[in-house]
Amino acid sequence: MNLSGKRLGRMREVLGGHVGSGGVPGLVALVARRGDVHTEVLGTAEAGGGPPMRRDTIFRIASVTKQLTAAAAMTLVEECRLRLDDPVGDLLPELAEPRVLSHPAAPLDDTVPANRPITVRDLLTFRLGTGAIMAPPGTTPVQRAMDEAGVAPGPGGHSLEPGEWLARLGGLPLVHQPGERWMYDTSADVLGILMARAAGRPLADLLAERLFEPLGMTDTGFHVPAGKLDRLAAAYRPDPETGTLVPADDRAAWTSPPVFPSGAGGPGLLSTADDLLAFCTMMLNGGRNGSERVLSRPSVELMTTDQLTAEQKADNHLFFGGNSGWGFGVGVITRRDGLAAVPGRFGWVGGTGTSVYTDPAEELIGILLTQRALTSPAPAPWFDDFWTCAYQAIDD
Repeated sequence: MNLSGKRLGRMREVLGGHVGSGGVPGLVALVARRGDVHTEVLGTAEAGGGPPMRRDTIFRIASVTKQLTAAAAMTLVEECRLRLDDPVGDLLPELAEPRVLSHPAAPLDDTVPANRPITVRDLLTFRLGTGAIMAPPGTTPVQRAMDEAGVAPGPGGHSLEPGEWLARLGGLPLVHQPGERWMYDTSADVLGILMARAAGRPLADLLAERLFEPLGMTDTGFHVPAGKLDRLAAAYRPDPETGTLVPADDRAAWTSPPVFPSGAGGPGLLSTADDLLAFCTMMLNGGRNGSERVLSRPSVELMTTDQLTAEQKADNHLFFGGNSGWGFGVGVITRRDGLAAVPGRFGWVGGTGTSVYTDPAEELIGILLTQRALTSPAPAPWFDDFWTCAYQAIDD
């Protein structure tokens, strides 16, 4: 027995409690181990009693997109179209000669030349030198400049087309020297543009060719065909004053491809539990799912190995909490200090209320999809409870 049926019953009871209390309108939870797949489909796709949630309900996966972007990038590395330590300037001339702030809070004209070029590895490990500045809005000159230029990371995505966005980003100084510090989000968007230029194809087409089609991920993409719109869950965020759930976007807007297909996930891909299971199974199996080999085993092992220094992780305790680091597009657990904190476990969460992790040591995949946006770096209680219920059900 790989998962205890009796213990899995706790998952339905506990997660059902969060739905019943109004914490989330509905959810799809999936746990897979050694061929056993258990799902819980609870609540409704709309708040206030709408159509029931379905196993094939489509969700906005937000930053979970990052792991798929990185995996597709590694297919280009394997073909030698990209090389990890090559400068990106040949394909991204906008970033060929970056300037760097003398210190993070310096005026925009107080810069020094970059010590070295930005590399592909810098993008995969989020050490580009710029990204989300974890401070109140407008705290530093470069933060204000990123907001004004329309290149700041955020859940709403970018309204500029990729070339214009990159030109504006390249017109601003980096916050840190390339490779020096880890900064969230922006690297993955730059990586998506790099991939598209390297392949000579739009990012959406490249992801479909390298991942979605070989893995049978028929419901994953940057928009939802009109014929599938009835399966797209509504999205909500809590009102900051009342806590009441209010709509986060207009579902109809998702029927058209975005101006900027975001490799970082702002807003990112849409997908289903079973599509994500196919991707995670490929990663768990060292790059293969069934007869389809997407990546080599060494590539998967490299992607899912912590690449950060102790100092880089300490600077980002908000993200890594003292027990994890970062590989290529994925968070990686490095120290066991909780039930689900198994060293080597990798994955990430999405700000729209999603959590997707793969655990090679336990051969376990867990996927939780909700439609309530996260409002804090601290895990929502339904996240914690899902992972507790998944791991306490291991039956050996």
